[in-house]
Amino acid sequence: MKKNNPIGLFDSGVGGTSIWKEVHTLLPNENTIYLADSKNAPYGLKSKDEIIQLSCKNTELLLEENCKIIVVACNTATTNAIKELRAKYDVPFIGIEPAIKPAAIQSQTQTIGILATKGTLNSSLFHENVAKHPDVKIIEQIGHGLVQLIENGDLNSPEMKELLESYLLPMVEKNIDYLVLGCSHYPYLIPQIKKIIPSTIKIIDSGEAVAKQTKKILEELQLINPSKGNSTHVFYTNSNPEVLKKIVKPLESVFYKDF
Repeated sequence: MKKNNPIGLFDSGVGGTSIWKEVHTLLPNENTIYLADSKNAPYGLKSKDEIIQLSCKNTELLLEENCKIIVVACNTATTNAIKELRAKYDVPFIGIEPAIKPAAIQSQTQTIGILATKGTLNSSLFHENVAKHPDVKIIEQIGHGLVQLIENGDLNSPEMKELLESYLLPMVEKNIDYLVLGCSHYPYLIPQIKKIIPSTIKIIDSGEAVAKQTKKILEELQLINPSKGNSTHVFYTNSNPEVLKKIVKPLESVFYKDF
Protein backbone atom coordinates (compact mmCIF):
# COMPACT_ATOMS: atom_id res chain seq x y z
CA MET A 1 0.00 0.00 0.00
CA LYS A 2 1.40 3.39 -0.99
CA LYS A 3 1.65 6.13 1.62
CA ASN A 4 0.08 8.70 -0.68
CA ASN A 5 -3.02 6.55 -1.26
CA PRO A 6 -6.17 8.22 0.06
CA ILE A 7 -8.05 7.73 3.29
CA GLY A 8 -11.54 6.48 2.45
CA LEU A 9 -14.63 7.50 4.42
CA PHE A 10 -18.29 6.56 4.00
CA ASP A 11 -21.57 7.42 5.63
CA SER A 12 -25.28 7.06 4.94
CA GLY A 13 -25.18 10.62 3.63
CA VAL A 14 -23.60 13.99 4.34
CA GLY A 15 -23.33 13.60 8.12
CA GLY A 16 -19.98 11.82 8.05
CA THR A 17 -18.41 15.00 6.70
CA SER A 18 -18.32 16.07 10.37
CA ILE A 19 -15.86 13.19 10.83
CA TRP A 20 -14.03 14.07 7.61
CA LYS A 21 -13.45 17.62 8.89
CA GLU A 22 -11.82 16.30 12.08
CA VAL A 23 -9.64 13.86 10.11
CA HIS A 24 -8.59 16.58 7.65
CA THR A 25 -7.80 19.02 10.47
CA LEU A 26 -5.53 16.51 12.20
CA LEU A 27 -4.04 15.04 9.00
CA PRO A 28 -3.99 17.93 6.49
CA ASN A 29 -1.46 16.26 4.16
CA GLU A 30 -3.58 13.16 3.61
CA ASN A 31 -5.63 12.67 0.44
CA THR A 32 -9.25 11.62 1.04
CA ILE A 33 -12.22 10.12 -0.77
CA TYR A 34 -15.68 10.41 0.79
CA LEU A 35 -18.82 8.47 -0.15
CA ALA A 36 -22.21 9.92 0.79
CA ASP A 37 -24.78 7.14 0.32
CA SER A 38 -27.64 9.63 0.64
CA LYS A 39 -29.89 7.58 -1.65
CA ASN A 40 -30.10 4.97 1.12
CA ALA A 41 -30.21 7.33 4.12
CA PRO A 42 -30.95 6.85 6.91
CA TYR A 43 -29.25 3.54 7.70
CA GLY A 44 -30.77 3.68 11.17
CA LEU A 45 -34.15 2.43 9.91
CA LYS A 46 -32.74 -0.54 7.98
CA SER A 47 -32.18 -4.14 9.09
CA LYS A 48 -28.76 -5.37 10.19
CA ASP A 49 -28.41 -7.41 6.98
CA GLU A 50 -29.20 -4.38 4.83
CA ILE A 51 -26.69 -2.25 6.74
CA ILE A 52 -23.98 -4.90 6.25
CA GLN A 53 -24.78 -5.15 2.53
CA LEU A 54 -24.58 -1.38 2.03
CA SER A 55 -21.40 -1.13 4.08
CA CYS A 56 -19.76 -3.83 1.94
CA LYS A 57 -20.80 -2.01 -1.23
CA ASN A 58 -19.30 1.24 0.04
CA THR A 59 -16.12 -0.50 1.14
CA GLU A 60 -15.62 -2.12 -2.26
CA LEU A 61 -16.05 1.23 -4.02
CA LEU A 62 -13.38 2.77 -1.78
CA LEU A 63 -11.05 -0.17 -2.32
CA GLU A 64 -11.43 0.32 -6.07
CA GLU A 65 -10.08 3.83 -5.45
CA ASN A 66 -7.03 2.28 -3.66
CA CYS A 67 -7.87 3.63 -0.21
CA LYS A 68 -5.24 2.63 2.37
CA ILE A 69 -7.59 2.81 5.36
CA ILE A 70 -11.37 3.13 5.65
CA VAL A 71 -13.20 5.25 8.20
CA VAL A 72 -16.76 4.07 8.78
CA ALA A 73 -18.06 7.57 9.46
CA CYS A 74 -21.48 6.29 10.50
CA ASN A 75 -22.50 5.11 13.97
CA THR A 76 -25.15 2.75 12.62
CA ALA A 77 -22.80 1.10 10.13
CA THR A 78 -20.08 0.76 12.78
CA THR A 79 -22.30 -0.78 15.43
CA ASN A 80 -23.97 -3.17 12.98
CA ALA A 81 -21.34 -4.04 10.39
CA ILE A 82 -17.74 -3.32 11.37
CA LYS A 83 -17.05 -6.83 12.67
CA GLU A 84 -18.17 -8.26 9.33
CA LEU A 85 -16.14 -5.68 7.38
CA ARG A 86 -12.96 -6.45 9.30
CA ALA A 87 -13.45 -10.17 8.75
CA LYS A 88 -14.10 -9.81 5.01
CA TYR A 89 -11.63 -7.16 3.79
CA ASP A 90 -7.86 -6.88 4.15
CA VAL A 91 -7.74 -3.18 4.99
CA PRO A 92 -7.71 -1.38 8.36
CA PHE A 93 -11.08 0.03 9.47
CA ILE A 94 -11.74 2.85 11.91
CA GLY A 95 -15.22 2.85 13.43
CA ILE A 96 -17.31 5.47 15.22
CA GLU A 97 -19.39 4.76 18.31
CA PRO A 98 -21.35 7.03 20.66
CA ALA A 99 -18.95 8.55 23.19
CA ILE A 100 -20.63 6.94 26.19
CA LYS A 101 -17.42 6.36 28.16
CA PRO A 102 -16.18 9.98 28.54
CA ALA A 103 -19.69 11.19 29.32
CA ALA A 104 -20.29 8.47 31.91
CA ILE A 105 -16.93 9.04 33.60
CA GLN A 106 -17.32 12.82 33.83
CA SER A 107 -21.04 13.03 34.67
CA GLN A 108 -21.75 14.67 38.03
CA THR A 109 -25.48 13.91 38.02
CA GLN A 110 -24.84 10.28 37.00
CA THR A 111 -27.36 10.83 34.21
CA ILE A 112 -26.48 11.26 30.56
CA GLY A 113 -28.56 11.53 27.41
CA ILE A 114 -27.88 9.82 24.09
CA LEU A 115 -29.47 11.02 20.86
CA ALA A 116 -28.93 8.40 18.13
CA THR A 117 -30.60 6.41 15.37
CA LYS A 118 -32.75 3.36 15.99
CA GLY A 119 -30.13 1.16 14.33
CA THR A 120 -27.40 2.32 16.71
CA LEU A 121 -29.50 2.13 19.90
CA ASN A 122 -30.75 -1.38 19.01
CA SER A 123 -27.30 -2.78 18.19
CA SER A 124 -25.56 -5.35 20.39
CA LEU A 125 -22.35 -3.30 20.35
CA PHE A 126 -24.17 -0.29 21.79
CA HIS A 127 -25.72 -2.40 24.56
CA GLU A 128 -22.30 -3.88 25.37
CA ASN A 129 -20.94 -0.37 25.88
CA VAL A 130 -23.92 0.71 28.00
CA ALA A 131 -23.46 -2.36 30.24
CA LYS A 132 -19.97 -1.16 31.14
CA HIS A 133 -21.48 1.77 33.07
CA PRO A 134 -24.10 0.28 35.42
CA ASP A 135 -23.92 3.18 37.88
CA VAL A 136 -24.91 5.78 35.30
CA LYS A 137 -28.48 6.36 34.19
CA ILE A 138 -28.53 6.55 30.39
CA ILE A 139 -31.51 8.23 28.71
CA GLU A 140 -31.79 6.94 25.15
CA GLN A 141 -33.66 8.86 22.46
CA ILE A 142 -34.12 7.91 18.81
CA GLY A 143 -33.73 10.96 16.58
CA HIS A 144 -36.64 10.14 14.27
CA GLY A 145 -36.62 12.39 11.20
CA LEU A 146 -33.42 14.33 11.96
CA VAL A 147 -31.20 12.68 9.35
CA GLN A 148 -33.78 13.19 6.61
CA LEU A 149 -34.06 16.91 7.40
CA ILE A 150 -30.26 17.31 7.40
CA GLU A 151 -30.01 15.44 4.09
CA ASN A 152 -32.57 17.88 2.64
CA GLY A 153 -30.60 20.87 3.93
CA ASP A 154 -33.38 21.82 6.39
CA LEU A 155 -31.16 22.42 9.42
CA ASN A 156 -32.93 25.58 10.57
CA SER A 157 -36.52 24.67 9.71
CA PRO A 158 -39.41 24.97 12.20
CA GLU A 159 -39.85 21.20 11.90
CA MET A 160 -36.23 20.64 13.02
CA LYS A 161 -36.72 22.93 16.03
CA GLU A 162 -39.93 21.14 16.99
CA LEU A 163 -38.35 17.68 16.75
CA LEU A 164 -35.26 18.67 18.72
CA GLU A 165 -37.36 20.20 21.50
CA SER A 166 -39.48 17.06 21.75
CA TYR A 167 -36.35 14.88 22.06
CA LEU A 168 -34.16 17.07 24.26
CA LEU A 169 -36.45 18.74 26.79
CA PRO A 170 -37.50 15.42 28.44
CA MET A 171 -33.78 14.64 28.88
CA VAL A 172 -33.22 18.04 30.50
CA GLU A 173 -36.10 17.33 32.91
CA LYS A 174 -34.35 14.09 33.91
CA ASN A 175 -31.27 16.07 34.94
CA ILE A 176 -28.73 15.00 32.33
CA ASP A 177 -25.43 16.91 32.41
CA TYR A 178 -23.97 15.35 29.24
CA LEU A 179 -25.60 14.90 25.85
CA VAL A 180 -23.93 12.32 23.59
CA LEU A 181 -24.54 12.74 19.87
CA GLY A 182 -24.67 9.19 18.54
CA CYS A 183 -24.94 9.94 14.81
CA SER A 184 -22.33 11.63 12.62
CA HIS A 185 -25.07 13.84 11.14
CA TYR A 186 -25.94 15.38 14.50
CA PRO A 187 -22.89 17.66 15.07
CA TYR A 188 -24.41 19.90 12.39
CA LEU A 189 -27.32 20.44 14.82
CA ILE A 190 -25.16 21.70 17.71
CA PRO A 191 -26.09 25.40 17.16
CA GLN A 192 -29.80 24.53 17.31
CA ILE A 193 -29.30 22.16 20.27
CA LYS A 194 -27.51 24.88 22.26
CA LYS A 195 -30.57 27.11 21.90
CA ILE A 196 -32.74 24.43 23.54
CA ILE A 197 -30.71 22.94 26.38
CA PRO A 198 -29.06 24.76 29.31
CA SER A 199 -25.44 25.82 28.81
CA THR A 200 -24.47 23.63 31.79
CA ILE A 201 -25.12 20.48 29.74
CA LYS A 202 -22.01 19.47 27.80
CA ILE A 203 -22.35 18.09 24.27
CA ILE A 204 -20.04 15.28 23.14
CA ASP A 205 -19.50 13.75 19.72
CA SER A 206 -16.91 11.26 18.49
CA GLY A 207 -15.22 13.15 15.65
CA GLU A 208 -11.96 14.14 17.35
CA ALA A 209 -11.47 10.67 18.84
CA VAL A 210 -11.98 9.06 15.41
CA ALA A 211 -9.40 11.39 13.86
CA LYS A 212 -6.86 10.57 16.57
CA GLN A 213 -7.42 6.84 16.12
CA THR A 214 -7.02 7.17 12.34
CA LYS A 215 -3.68 8.93 12.82
CA LYS A 216 -2.54 6.34 15.37
CA ILE A 217 -3.25 3.39 13.05
CA LEU A 218 -1.62 5.08 10.05
CA GLU A 219 1.49 5.73 12.16
CA GLU A 220 1.58 2.14 13.41
CA LEU A 221 1.32 0.83 9.83
CA GLN A 222 3.84 3.44 8.58
CA LEU A 223 1.27 4.75 6.10
CA ILE A 224 1.37 8.46 6.94
CA ASN A 225 1.66 10.47 3.72
CA PRO A 226 5.11 12.17 3.77
CA SER A 227 4.14 14.64 1.05
CA LYS A 228 3.78 18.27 2.14
CA GLY A 229 2.11 19.32 -1.11
CA ASN A 230 -1.54 20.12 -1.65
CA SER A 231 -3.76 17.20 -0.64
CA THR A 232 -6.70 16.20 -2.85
CA HIS A 233 -10.23 15.54 -1.61
CA VAL A 234 -12.98 13.93 -3.65
CA PHE A 235 -16.60 13.67 -2.49
CA TYR A 236 -19.11 11.36 -4.16
CA THR A 237 -22.84 11.39 -3.56
CA ASN A 238 -25.62 9.34 -5.18
CA SER A 239 -28.18 12.06 -4.44
CA ASN A 240 -28.39 15.84 -4.88
CA PRO A 241 -24.78 17.12 -4.77
CA GLU A 242 -25.81 20.67 -3.82
CA VAL A 243 -26.37 19.83 -0.12
CA LEU A 244 -22.94 18.20 0.09
CA LYS A 245 -21.32 21.15 -1.71
CA LYS A 246 -22.73 23.58 0.87
CA ILE A 247 -21.36 21.53 3.74
CA VAL A 248 -17.82 20.96 2.40
CA LYS A 249 -17.32 24.38 0.80
CA PRO A 250 -14.99 25.87 -0.38
CA LEU A 251 -13.89 22.52 -1.77
CA GLU A 252 -15.02 22.05 -5.36
CA SER A 253 -14.52 18.32 -5.94
CA VAL A 254 -18.07 17.10 -5.30
CA PHE A 255 -19.40 14.66 -7.88
CA TYR A 256 -22.63 12.78 -8.47
CA LYS A 257 -21.98 9.03 -8.74
CA ASP A 258 -24.62 6.33 -9.13
CA PHE A 259 -23.69 3.69 -6.56
